[in-house]
Amino acid sequence: MMKYPIGIQSFDRIIEDGYVYVDKTDLIYQLVKGSSIYFLSRPRRFGKSLLVSTLKCYFQGRKELFKGLAIDKLETEWAEYPVFHIDFNGDNFTKAGILEKKIEGRIASWEDQYGKDARRETLGDRFAYVLQQAHKQYGRRCVVLIDEYDKPILDVLDTGYTTTVGGEKRLLEDAHREILKGFYSTFKLADEDLQFVLLTGVTKFSQVSVFSGFNQPSDISMDEQYETLCGITQEELERYFAEPIKVLATKYKVTEERMLDMLKHRYDGYHFSGNLTDMYNPFSLLNAFAKKTLRDYWFASGTPTYLIRLLNHTQENLNELTGRYYRPEEFVDYKADVEKPLPMIYQSGYLTIKGYEPVYERFLLDFPNNEVKNGFVSLIASDYLKSKENMGNWVIDVVESLKHGDLEQLRKLFTSFLAGIPYSMRSKKSETEKERFFHYTLYLIFRLISVYTVYTEKEQSQGRADCIVETDDYIYIFEFKRDGTADEALAQIEAKGYARPYEADPRTLYKIGVSFSSETGTVEDWKTA
Repeated sequence: MMKYPIGIQSFDRIIEDGYVYVDKTDLIYQLVKGSSIYFLSRPRRFGKSLLVSTLKCYFQGRKELFKGLAIDKLETEWAEYPVFHIDFNGDNFTKAGILEKKIEGRIASWEDQYGKDARRETLGDRFAYVLQQAHKQYGRRCVVLIDEYDKPILDVLDTGYTTTVGGEKRLLEDAHREILKGFYSTFKLADEDLQFVLLTGVTKFSQVSVFSGFNQPSDISMDEQYETLCGITQEELERYFAEPIKVLATKYKVTEERMLDMLKHRYDGYHFSGNLTDMYNPFSLLNAFAKKTLRDYWFASGTPTYLIRLLNHTQENLNELTGRYYRPEEFVDYKADVEKPLPMIYQSGYLTIKGYEPVYERFLLDFPNNEVKNGFVSLIASDYLKSKENMGNWVIDVVESLKHGDLEQLRKLFTSFLAGIPYSMRSKKSETEKERFFHYTLYLIFRLISVYTVYTEKEQSQGRADCIVETDDYIYIFEFKRDGTADEALAQIEAKGYARPYEADPRTLYKIGVSFSSETGTVEDWKTA
C-alpha cells in the first residue's frame, strides 16, 4: 500500500520509512554543480522544505539514502560538508523579539560547536566567524540552507504592528527587515567560506533592503532548467500514482482518463517559466490520494490574510489584474508598494503564468486551476461584497439551476444574493465608482460559477457579451444593464449578434437581459428570449 508523505518534509524520513518520493535528484545534481548562491520562490506547500532537506542530506554525504535515485548514477564523490540549516517556517513572528530569539538561538548553538569570538557582536559577524571556523575544521567550505526566509516579513506585512528599538517606536515589518539584512550580510563577509547557499521563500523582496547586504543570489524561480524542481509534472503523476488514480476513478464512477481530467482541472495549471510545463500542486494531490476525495486541500490549509490586506489598499480590483499580459519586472520582483499587489499574488501561487509572448517577453497571468480560483475568489468576494448569503452554497445552487435550465430559480437566486449586499458596500459616490462596483460584482460571481461550468468572456466581431455560460444541455447569453431595462439588454444581444456563433449548436440557447437598480442594489428587471 502506497504511503503519502503529507506534512513530512524530511527527505531521510521519507526514504527510510518507505513513503512515495518523486525523484528530483537529477535536477538537484545540476543545481549543486552550478552556481553557489541561489534563491527559489515557490508558493507555500509546494515542496520547498523537502528540497532543502534533500540538499541537506546530500551535502552531509548520506549516500545510502540516494540509492536507486537518479543522482546515484551521477555523483561519484559524496563528500561531507558542514551544513547550516535554518527554517523560519514553524514560528509566528507577529510578536516583537521572536525573530531575534530564533536567529540568536541558532547562532549560539553553532558557536558551541565551532567556537566563538567575543569581539564579534552583530549577528552577521558572529555567523561569519562560525562559517570561517567550520571551513577550517572540516577542510571544506560551508553549505547554508535557509527555508522560508521571508516568513518573518510576511507575518507582519502591512499589519501596522510595532516594536521599540533603542527607545524608538518602529514598525515590526521594518525592524524584521533590518534584522534579516544583518543576518544575510554574512554571505558577503564569508564569501570564501561558502560552497553553496539556497534561500527559499514565497516572495522575492529584491527592491527592499533584505538582500542589500550581499550580492544578489541567482534567482532560479523562473529558470526553465529548474521549473520542475518543486511540484509534480503530468508525466510524474501518471508514472508514480497510477494505482491511486485507479482507486479514485472507481470511487467517483468515472474512467481513469476522466479522473486524470478532473485532477488536472482541480490541481494542475501552475507554470514557472516560458516553457509552460504543467505543474501540479503536490500538497493537494497527495491529500486527494490519501483521503480518496477531491477537495480544495491547499487553499484550506491557510488563508492568505496579507493578500486581502494588500487588495484592500489598492485601487485595482481582481478583474483588472487577471487575464492580462505583463512584463517580468511587473510581477517577478516585489517592490514594497502596497498599491501594487500583483507580485505578491503571483508569487504566493494565486495567479500563475498561462501564456507567453516571446517577441515582447510578456506573460499572461491568471488563476492556475479551479481549486485556487474557487478559494481565492470566494475569499475576495466575501470580503468585498459582505453578502448575507453563503457564497459557496449560493454558487452551487446557481450552477444547479443552470444545469437544469431553471430560469425562474436563477432569477430568484440573483435577486436574493444582490439584495443581501449591505447598502454600505454598494453606496458609491461617483457614477464611475458605481459602474466599477457593478462590474466587479458580476466578475466575482461568474468567476466562481466558472469553477463548475464553462464560462467565457468571448470577444466577438461586434463586441463582447457580458457573460456566456455553457452546460451540457444549455447555453446562456447574459447582458446586464445598470439602471437600464431588460429590453435594452436583450436588444444589445440581438444587435451585436452574440448568439450567432451558436446557431448550429444543438443545445438549448437562452438570451437573458437583466437590469440592476443602483438604488435598491438588486435585480429590477429580468427577461429571457
